[in-house]
Amino acid sequence: MNMLARTREILGQLVAFPTVSSDSNLELIAYTADLLSDAGATLSLSRDDSGTKANLFATLGPAGDGGIVLSGHTDVVPADPSEWTSDPFTLTERGGRLYGRGTCDMKGFIAAALAMAPRFAEAGLARPLHFALTYDEEIGCFGARALMGEIANAGIRPSVAIIGEPTGMGVIEGHKGCYEYTTEFTGLEGHGSQPGKGVNAIEYATRYVSRLLDLGERLKARAPAGSRFDPPWTTVQVGRMAGGTARNVIAGACAVEWEMRPVTAGDAAFVKRDLNDYVDAVLLPAMRAVSPGCGIVTHVIGEVEGLQVVGESEAREIVCGLTGCDHADVVPFGTEAGLFQSAGISSIICGPGSIAQAHKPDEFIAIDQLAACLEMLDKLRLTLAE
Repeated sequence: MNMLARTREILGQLVAFPTVSSDSNLELIAYTADLLSDAGATLSLSRDDSGTKANLFATLGPAGDGGIVLSGHTDVVPADPSEWTSDPFTLTERGGRLYGRGTCDMKGFIAAALAMAPRFAEAGLARPLHFALTYDEEIGCFGARALMGEIANAGIRPSVAIIGEPTGMGVIEGHKGCYEYTTEFTGLEGHGSQPGKGVNAIEYATRYVSRLLDLGERLKARAPAGSRFDPPWTTVQVGRMAGGTARNVIAGACAVEWEMRPVTAGDAAFVKRDLNDYVDAVLLPAMRAVSPGCGIVTHVIGEVEGLQVVGESEAREIVCGLTGCDHADVVPFGTEAGLFQSAGISSIICGPGSIAQAHKPDEFIAIDQLAACLEMLDKLRLTLAE
């Protein structure tokens, strides 16, 4: 069986595992572990606190430092079958495209890497090749964050990571961070006819949101000179606000779900410092003057580091050489690459498919994109065997 046919076969198996982030990925991990074990890889599997999800870290070639990581997340976003032309969890071919949830984001890359594993094993690798399959990327990159600690504790020191998110096989060297929060406001309920005797949580949440929007405007002036991002500054966005029980009841609770996409870590610190000062000096004193039991608590849903553009990059040099690209771009969407970079691993993003198809009904990956990915991986095999 040729590599493209084998990749399609594996992709069909991967898509059939409905690894929505709210559900387990253990069956998929067991399947991929078997494939990598059959290729001769040494395996390390670690579960999350619930025991229902796992990371898989596998190695081919010699032990030691300086390895190259092929990284992909195993979770996918939900799929409503009523919005799809075909079953989202059955791989379906139409017009040179393979349809199914996760085909481009990012089981296509994983399938190609797994199909190539036996060939890598036979190549007589001169440096380690690692496979990193993670959980919960879509809801906060929790699996990759745990994996960084696990490989550090194991004394494993890869030098390069290739994150196979869908880039049309272009080379991506930078993206913003993604910081997500829920801020909860606890007020004091009362009759709507006497608002002064209660503390309206919606009112204070609204003032908090106004501060967020003001910060969003102020961040525009902090855009780094020559920023290549679109937009070039750190953004703040409020996605959901919910609270109260009835129009004639002073709202006792309200929650605001919001995010920021920092260009720099300094911007993130600026926003958090300003909000903390505003809450401590303005909002809380006003609320607690009426009722000492009032409060404002911000829960961190996820703080995923951006991928910073660097002057010298072994990962960029390697992947540009493999693909023939003469330049690298930046993108607005987030990935696990920043976590690898923060762990001291030179990181780059390059994978098959288009991000325009991700998270949508009838998600697909073009077959020629899988072929291009296999070509890149085969060139990597030859490079590592030198």
